[in-house]
Amino acid sequence: MLSPPAVGLVTRNLLKGEYKKSLIQDSYHIVYNMAYMAKSHENYRELVMRIAKTDFKLRYHGSVLGYVWVILKPLLMFSILNFVFSSIFNYRNSGTPYYPLELLTGLLLFQFFSEATMTGLTSLVNKAQLVTKIYVPRWTIVLGSTMNALFVFGMNLIVLAAFFLFYHKVPTPLGIGMFIIYSILLYVLAVVFSFLTAPLFVRFRDLSTIWEVLLSALMYASPIIYPLTTLPARYRQIILLNPLAYIINYSKEGLINGSFTTFWHFMAMLAGICATGVISLLVFKKYEKTVAELI
Repeated sequence: MLSPPAVGLVTRNLLKGEYKKSLIQDSYHIVYNMAYMAKSHENYRELVMRIAKTDFKLRYHGSVLGYVWVILKPLLMFSILNFVFSSIFNYRNSGTPYYPLELLTGLLLFQFFSEATMTGLTSLVNKAQLVTKIYVPRWTIVLGSTMNALFVFGMNLIVLAAFFLFYHKVPTPLGIGMFIIYSILLYVLAVVFSFLTAPLFVRFRDLSTIWEVLLSALMYASPIIYPLTTLPARYRQIILLNPLAYIINYSKEGLINGSFTTFWHFMAMLAGICATGVISLLVFKKYEKTVAELI
């Protein structure tokens, strides 16, 4: 079985583009062990974590502020949106006293989904050296790439907790529990999307640009910068048909207002994600075999 240091050696060098021919010869036993793991369907947890950690370390490599951007980027976006929609449109006097908390919560959830789907979508192409030079299961590359966004989201939750303390708002235990569940479902939704689109992106490179445009539309089609209650009642159910909007809305409602969806609505949303997951796995299974040939 391949040891964690061996996995780390191969993955780290491949991802940095420094995997020289001589090193391949000297590390032949590593390659052999990795191939053996693939045939015996052993646990790839270490490989997935290595890919995720490498992506996270290289993310702000060479920048002056480094990892500070992980927290600074959403805070800057929040400051701009909060000034526009809280000061100019004056949401505080319209029945939304905790609008900054709602905005930050929705923004962090959306950026988590946006980043996870974009990195998952382009994962196989961006890690072409892993795909073409050595055999690793394609799903480990996709999953490892999306976990980078999970690390960032975890750090941003510290900022969110600090804002709740600043506004003297303490969520209920049930609200916190449901927020965790919705966050997990949001990550599952991003992974499902990534498995569906990553092998297709190898063939159709326009998908990344199309998805960027669609993400911009999804941001305004989800109750992030505006509370859902500001919309006419006939439009609210239509908005909530979007699973992203559904998760963001009830994550905010549970944390801030202690309001939750019904059991059957939750189960319907969960069933939709599961059904889409089955389809995405079938598509991924069908096209993953030809990925190395087309990159």
